[in-house]
Amino acid sequence: MHKTGDVVLGGLFQVHFFSSVPDLSFTSQPQQPTCHGMYVLGFKLAQTMAFAIDEINRNSNLLPNVTLGYILYDNCFELGIGFRGALSLASGQEDQIVVDDTCVGNPPVVGIVGDPSSTISIAISNVLGLYRVPMVSYYATCSCLSDRQKYPSFFRTIPSDAFQVRAMIQILKHFGWTWAGLLVSNNDYGLHAARSFQSELSVSGEGCLAYTEVLPWDKDTVELRRIVDVMKTSTARVVIVFEDPSRMMHLMDEVVRQNVTGLQWIASEAWTESAVLQTPHFMPYLGGTLGITIRRGEIPGLREFLLQIHPDLHHNSSYGISLFWEFTFQCRFAPALAGWLEGGGALCTGKEDLGNVDNEYLDISNLRPEYNVYKAVYALAYSLDDLLRCKPGSGPFSGNSCASLQSLEPWQLVYYMERVNFTTPFGDQVSFDENGDIVPIYDVINALWLPDGSTKIQKVGEVKRTALKGEELILDEGKIFWNFESKQPPRSVCSESCPPGTHMVRRKREPECCFDCIPCSEGKITNKSNSLECTSCPEDFWSNPQRDYCVPKKTEFLSYHDPLGICLTATSLLGTFICAVVLGIFICHRRTPIVRASNSELSFQLLMSLKLCFLCSLLFIGRPRMWTCQMRHAAFGISFVLCVSCILVKTMVVLAVFKASKPGGGASMKWFGAMQQRGTVLFLTSIQAAICTTWLVSSSPTPHKNTQYHNDKIVYECAVGSTVGFAVLLGYIGILAFLSFLIAFLVRNLPDSFNEAKLITFSMLIFCAVWVAFVPAYVSSPGNLADAVEVFAILASSFGLLITLFGPKCYIILLRPEMNTKKAVMGRGIQKRLI
Repeated sequence: MHKTGDVVLGGLFQVHFFSSVPDLSFTSQPQQPTCHGMYVLGFKLAQTMAFAIDEINRNSNLLPNVTLGYILYDNCFELGIGFRGALSLASGQEDQIVVDDTCVGNPPVVGIVGDPSSTISIAISNVLGLYRVPMVSYYATCSCLSDRQKYPSFFRTIPSDAFQVRAMIQILKHFGWTWAGLLVSNNDYGLHAARSFQSELSVSGEGCLAYTEVLPWDKDTVELRRIVDVMKTSTARVVIVFEDPSRMMHLMDEVVRQNVTGLQWIASEAWTESAVLQTPHFMPYLGGTLGITIRRGEIPGLREFLLQIHPDLHHNSSYGISLFWEFTFQCRFAPALAGWLEGGGALCTGKEDLGNVDNEYLDISNLRPEYNVYKAVYALAYSLDDLLRCKPGSGPFSGNSCASLQSLEPWQLVYYMERVNFTTPFGDQVSFDENGDIVPIYDVINALWLPDGSTKIQKVGEVKRTALKGEELILDEGKIFWNFESKQPPRSVCSESCPPGTHMVRRKREPECCFDCIPCSEGKITNKSNSLECTSCPEDFWSNPQRDYCVPKKTEFLSYHDPLGICLTATSLLGTFICAVVLGIFICHRRTPIVRASNSELSFQLLMSLKLCFLCSLLFIGRPRMWTCQMRHAAFGISFVLCVSCILVKTMVVLAVFKASKPGGGASMKWFGAMQQRGTVLFLTSIQAAICTTWLVSSSPTPHKNTQYHNDKIVYECAVGSTVGFAVLLGYIGILAFLSFLIAFLVRNLPDSFNEAKLITFSMLIFCAVWVAFVPAYVSSPGNLADAVEVFAILASSFGLLITLFGPKCYIILLRPEMNTKKAVMGRGIQKRLI
């Protein structure tokens, strides 16, 4: 198809579906390839370019005084044919066209609209790019064509596959489809799409491909059967296909033959709206398909222009129109092929009414590739207009010069193409980025299969890139038709998402979407940001039984509310009460011989210190705090030193009294008078006070949260701070107790009248036994049990001293008053019975 003009644009369109290429054996002259199978949409696209040029020529504001013409070639969807047509257009060596009755020539072609195929566009651009001939494709989507180094003069009015792939991944993500199959064509379009898909999936981590298959170029039944078998056996319920309609038909024939249902198809823009696939034969399987398609536009006046074509009116360029006419009305122009009339075929008259035809040629309700062709023609026209409006002296070229129509170089037009910016009557802004790509926007369509067998393609959303939100998917899920019994989107995952409390463990030699779910270990919960591992709970928290969130750890200490704490508290108070009772008894009977003979003042001090020993145990019960941690060991150490000091002094007094009873021994008592006894007790106690003060100042005990004993519990305890300080405190008590035991043991056989040494010996034996057993028990007891062991040792030793030292005396005072006399106390028999 052609039209004369001052400036001529070239066009490459797929008017035929198939081509037959002869076998190139190189043994004979090859025959020319033949084309067959009328592609109505391709012819409509060629007519759309003709309409756009006609509209531009009628526009006085765009390219005034310049008439555009066109030369359109059919590529028959064959690389060789399309490449030959492009080179003919660019070189001016196409067949001579008779412009009118007197002029024969080859008008210049300044730019080409096409090619629709990515493979053919790559081949053509490799050559035309050397000469910077602008080429604007309306359908080639291969992302490789965005390489400006290889294809410096290539532009397109359709988004690249890089954006289409990301749009498909957004759809997969939206519906939670992480497991899908990918089928691609065996050409640059499909292979680049496969690489881009795999790359984007690995980067985004939004899913995995269960399989990737390359569809055969021709109808290879064996290979197609193998591919469909893979689809049947795979657990992926979503199939993504990058293929052309003609070869998609071969695949669907095999799908129908094997009756493969239950698949959700996602179509690339190449076959999304192909009428040849929207048939009752295929739609039971393809119904519900989600497809990425070119943005729909509106072209006022196009339908009227399409109705104007007529073989009689285009006698000098009617080959394409004649083919369309014959295909549409199922007739043949004379002379018809042999056997056509005999077979019942009709002859075309040229008077058939095109307006009564119901096919996609006259359907302008869904203009998508047509709108891209329209924009491509206008992009070239506006670039030419900008070029011709250049004012001499302010041009962009050498010496501020401008280009002229008479000496136009292709690279000059490329310069203006890179900067073109206009708005279509539909309201879309058209401009190209640094890679020659248009601002990306796609519509998302859904193939609706109606009960009457008809098909409806409806828009259900769009994917676009905006400056503010980036790439954005908008879907109206309520409009989507799902070709399943449930009427709901299918599940397509290799492994279901791990439930809370588990983490993923990938299966060996399988894609990362295939995994097993392993429960998190104790103290860890599901990591929301990294599902491959569990995250540890914070120090003061522990995992709940379901391992899905952290809960505060249970706290443990020797509490007043625990049974053990209650028993120890009651025992401590009981001991304090008994000490008070005994003290009251001794005060009431302080003038009796038994009280006076036991050194009443030291006995009172001893009872008071025992009361403090019982009470200090209460500091070990309850939640440890700073002051209780500091006080408990200091109070314990000072109380017990006070107690043991009293016993030590009492023992020494017994020894001194015995020595004073001997001739010449009276001087010994002057060292053990009342003041000396008090001073000795005070001195010995002050040493312990100094030890405690030094310990508290240098390395004070502090509250400590111990998580070593139990992972799920926090044991509150008092860290001793300085182990040396604690050891010195205990060691000092031990030294005093040992001295008391040693002296009492040495004087145990003194005369009965003054002998309390056996009682002291026995009490110190109990005291030492308790505290010797305490050390290993304390070291080996975890947490609050260590406090319980120390409290038990305090109470046991205190009761031991209280009972052994004061039990016999209270027995005599209360129950045997007849023995509480001076004679009885001084008598040998009574003393023996007491001891």
